[in-house]
Order: sequence, then C-alpha cells, then structure tokens
Amino acid sequence: MEIPDMQHQVMGYDRSATMFSPDGHILQVEYAEKTVRLGTASIGINCSDGVLIVADKGVKDSLIVPESADKIYEIDEHVMASAAGFISDARILINHIRVSAQQHRVTYDSPIDVETVIREIADIQQQYTQHPGVRPFGVAIIIAGIQGGESKLYTSNITGNYFEYHAVAIGENDEKIKEILRKKFRKDMKIEEGIKLSFEIFKEIMKDKFDINRFNVVYINKDENKLKKLKTEDFKKFE
Repeated sequence: MEIPDMQHQVMGYDRSATMFSPDGHILQVEYAEKTVRLGTASIGINCSDGVLIVADKGVKDSLIVPESADKIYEIDEHVMASAAGFISDARILINHIRVSAQQHRVTYDSPIDVETVIREIADIQQQYTQHPGVRPFGVAIIIAGIQGGESKLYTSNITGNYFEYHAVAIGENDEKIKEILRKKFRKDMKIEEGIKLSFEIFKEIMKDKFDINRFNVVYINKDENKLKKLKTEDFKKFE
C-alpha cells in the first residue's frame, strides 16, 4: 500500500536529509526543491558568440540600494553565476568557489575551467544531502563562462547533480520558461538576440508585473572573454 505524504511526515521521514522514505524519496531534499521554485527566476542562454544570464531581482524595498540586491555574481572575469532559492545559501557557495578560482590562478597561472566550478559546487551540495545534523542547500545555481574559447552553461540542483545546457531557467515558473526556450531557442542566436528573447519570456510569464528595472543582465563574449554587466539604461532597448 502506498504511504501518503502526510503519513511520511508523521513517521519522521522528513526529519533528516539522510533518511529515505519507503518509496525512495529524501523529503528534506524535495522541500528544498520547492524552496528553489519560490525564488525569483534566472535565464541562462548559450549563444553562438558567448553566454548570458538575465536574472529577476524581485520586488525590493524602495529604501534598498538597487546595486546591493544584484542576482548575478562574478566568480572570475570569465565565469559568472546566478541563483534561485535562499540567496544566503548561494553566497556561501559563491564565496567558496571564488577563493578556489583565485587559488587556481595562483597555482597554475591559468583561469579555472567552467566545469570545475560547477562540479565543485555540486559536490558540496551533494555532501549536504548525506550527513546528519545538516540540511540541504536551498538553492539552485546557474554557472556560465568561457572555457577553451567555447561558451559553457551549467546548472546544479539540490541533489548535487549538474548538467550542461544550451538554455536553462531556474526559480519561479522555471518549467514554463524552459518550455518556451525549447520552442524559441536557436543555436545560432547572438547575445543581443538572447537578451531580447529572455525579456520576451519574462514579459509573457510575468504579464503586468513585468518591470525592466528589476532585472540584471550580464554576458561574456567569446572574443573578449570577460564578463560585462549592462546598466538598466543599456538594456531598456530590449524591452
């Protein structure tokens, strides 16, 4: 007989990230996945000339300095990240991998690989599903950058899995956004086209809640190999 979710909780299967329920679920991980979907969305697109992230910062208190609420983070000059879920959890992972990126430069005199960045983050996330006394990181992370002259785009999830994508979304309405991306993404898309598509998707999803001022836009061009953050006035032309 199948055990209802409520009975799972009564029996205590959701009290530890290391305890499997009888039907093979780790309930603390599933709760964390729900937390990610409560976070504001980010879209990453791997374009023919580089890679970009467009992130919704959400509605903030008007007293907050807007720049202090950015949702896209520099890991190194050729790698960036965005997150959905508990941003405080993301900060711990971002700060850790920033140190690793700088140590790699000092040790090997070369920039860290983008896949090394996502793998290290995913490894930490996985460890927090395996040890008692801790909870899973309540965050999904997009990592984008340039590696060996090629643009790369990855996402890690709560369980510590990661995959490379042509285009991806995390956060609120991520499945709806990915469904649109599957229909409209093209491999020959340029960065400007990718930014325009991202705003079109956010407009479609958010409807009357759409506000161009609540977004971050950052891209890395293959030729320059350095991330560039657009100011609000720069990307209003894509509105």
